[in-house]
This record gives sequence, C-alpha cells and structure tokens, in this order.
Amino acid sequence: MKLSLGEIAEIFPANMGAKDSDIFIQEITTDSRKQVSKGMFVPIVGDQFDGHDFIKDAINSGAIAGLWQEHKEVPSFIPTDFPLFFVKDTIEGLQQLAKLYLQKINPIVIGITGSNGKTTTKDLVFSVLQKKYNTYKTQGNFNNHIGLPLTLVSMPENTEVVILEMGMSNFGEISLLSRLSNPDYAIITNIGESHIEFLGSRAGIAKAKLEIIDGMKPIGKIIVDGDEPLLSTIEKGPLVIRCGFNPDNDLLISNVKFENDHHYFIVNGNQFELSLLGRHNVKNASYAIALAMELAVPIEAVKKGLEKIELTGMRLERMIGKKGALIINDAYNSSPTSMKAAIDTIKDYQQYDRKVLVLGDMYELGPNEEELHRSVADVINEPITDVIAIGEKGKWIADEIREREIPVHVYSFLRKEEALPFITEILSPEAVLLFKASRGAKLESLVNELKQQ
Repeated sequence: MKLSLGEIAEIFPANMGAKDSDIFIQEITTDSRKQVSKGMFVPIVGDQFDGHDFIKDAINSGAIAGLWQEHKEVPSFIPTDFPLFFVKDTIEGLQQLAKLYLQKINPIVIGITGSNGKTTTKDLVFSVLQKKYNTYKTQGNFNNHIGLPLTLVSMPENTEVVILEMGMSNFGEISLLSRLSNPDYAIITNIGESHIEFLGSRAGIAKAKLEIIDGMKPIGKIIVDGDEPLLSTIEKGPLVIRCGFNPDNDLLISNVKFENDHHYFIVNGNQFELSLLGRHNVKNASYAIALAMELAVPIEAVKKGLEKIELTGMRLERMIGKKGALIINDAYNSSPTSMKAAIDTIKDYQQYDRKVLVLGDMYELGPNEEELHRSVADVINEPITDVIAIGEKGKWIADEIREREIPVHVYSFLRKEEALPFITEILSPEAVLLFKASRGAKLESLVNELKQQ
C-alpha cells in the first residue's frame, strides 16, 4: 500500500508529531512483533489485551506512525515527532484507513458470503479472474470487521479486482463489511445452518447474508444460488444472476460427470472441467463463471482457471495416508449442509472398496443441534461402508444410524485420541477416508497422524 501522512491527517485531524506529505506508509499492522517497512501500527483493544501497551515493540519492529485511542495517555518515551493519529476507536480507525485506500486504488470489488463454500468460491473466482486482471483476494480467513480492512490495506497498488470474503455470526456484521467495501458484485454461495444458534432459523441466516446488498454500488449485481428458495425473495431482474441446476436459472448447470478426480459439466452450452471434488463445488464454480462473463474474461481463460486451482487448506484436501489410503481432509469447518455435501462427494470414488466417514461435533447449531446432527444420516447409505463418529455431539450421528438400521459399520468415540488406533487399522490402499467436523473439533490432528510422512 502507499498512503502519505498528509492523506492520513485529512481523515484524522486530531494528531501529533510530523505529518510530512512526502512520507508514505507502506504497511499497516496490528501485530507489534511483525517486522515492517515504513509501517503504521494500529493497536487493537480486546477483552484480555490492549495493543497500546506494545507501541514500543511496534516502533522497534519498523513502525513510523500509529493510531491512538483518544484519552489514553501517550507514553513519554514516544518521540515528539512520531506521528500519532487520535481516534475514538482504533478498529473503526483501521476501517477508515481501509476505505481511504480502497477509494484511492478504486478496483472492482467482489464480496462473497454464504453459509458454506465462501473460501472455495473466493479461490475459484481468483483463479478465473487473474487470467485477465491484476487480482487480490482475502488471505486465509481474514473475513471479519478486522480481517477485511487488513485485506484492503494489503492490496498492491496495481490491483484491478479485489475479492473479499465476508464472514459473520450475527445480524449487522455483513452489513458493516458491505458498507465498508461497497461491492460492485456480490455472491451468496448458499444458505445452511452455520450460526443458527444466534440467527434463529435458516430464514434468519438468509436475511443476514442478504445484508451484503446494503453497501453495494447502485449498479451492482448479485450472484446467488438459484436453487435456494430462501433467496427467491431477491427481486428478479437484470441486477440478480441466479445459478444452479433448476431449469429456470440464468446460468444452468447440466450434464455433471465425475471422472479421474475431476468434474465435467456444462453451463449454458459451454463444457467445463473442474479439478475439485464435490457436486456442490460445481455450483461454486458456476458463480465464478457468471462473474467472468460479466467481466468479459474469455471463455478459454475461464476453462483454464477452473482446471487448475490453488485452494486454501483443509477444504476437501486430498493426500495419501499411511498404508496407501486416500485421505480427504475437509476438517476446516462444518455444518449439516456441508457435511452432507462432503459425504456425497466420497461416494463418487468408485475405485475404493472401503469408504470411511470420520465425523465430529458441529457447533453453533442452537436448540435443534441434536436433530441437525442426526439429519446427517439422511445421506449415509451405500456405497459408504464405515462411519466413525467422534465427540459427544458426533455420537448423535452414530446413534441415528443405528436406530435406522442403516447397513454400514458404525463406531463412536468420545475423544479423537481414542479413535486413532482404530482408524489406523482401517487404512489400506482400498480405503478412502473423509474427515469432517467443526473447526473446534480439530480433526486435522488425526489427519496429521495418519497421512504419509
């Protein structure tokens, strides 16, 4: 990034120290330990910490300026010419800096939200659009009120398209991110059950996701899951693009086939190849296709972008396990919807005789959490051979399978450490194992033990 102290002083008129317009900030950081070059330190105040206490470390790490919460005492060791800009709230100050820099760079802004598939869709959109544009995307999972502005201030100056993942757990959060970034285009991947504990129902979740419209530019367009009835409340028209398998969608997905770890499918008459697992990822790819069409990316470039994608970790990540087993690590997070989709994915692996599901607890599902866990049994059938449930909530999945007398081998362990020796015995070249649970279950620790070193 590149913002002069003079530009920053215009939005923060209460300040001290030098404000030379010839001095430019190159980086903004909230981590006092991170080495920066010509950096600005933004001290975040949390429940258990106060970033203001680490201003000396930040200066030693290369900070040449900082934000400072008004009414907090400025330490005497700070040089009198060190620029400090006073704000009521440093997080809001960070957001103002991000908006200033966004206006200066003026890229096409794409916002992505949804219960599941946000990160994968972000990676798909990036892979396709970078074929034509200088494109930047949310790094990792920086998708909240702090992470999104940090993404914006990290954009290279030549960015033409920025792709912003927008996460939330309650009402108002997506609205804030949308008003901060003013998207030209928005994508809602789907409506699942994540955070239903706070939002009350899937209808409440849809309402929260639709907040992405709040800050969109007047001529902005929104791309949605056209197969989801809860998104049908968006007024039909030229500003809404619907993607899906139902024939009334604007982008119609058809002829989906899975061969050699790739999906082949047709969208509006064009054949595409996707190097990802899961029919749900075909739909995620259709959002990227819709956006590419809007931004005039040549169809051959779109095809190349979908054929080779670099995904953020632990999203249907394939690896060889001990004894030659195939391990699919989808343990980054989970909801009943995404767990069911992942289960359907491994059914496509016809070359493996043993198809094993290692399923753990899902969180933030509210008062119906037991029913929602048990609903996973709806998709457990042939050719699934084994289900290993882990955790107190995961046990509900195992209980439901037993009660329905579904013909699979089912096992239950309260602690993942107890399951490790048993899973190790299952490994073989004929076995494929899916690991899926909420982030808090940390099933990736099992994957690390089981993968081939």
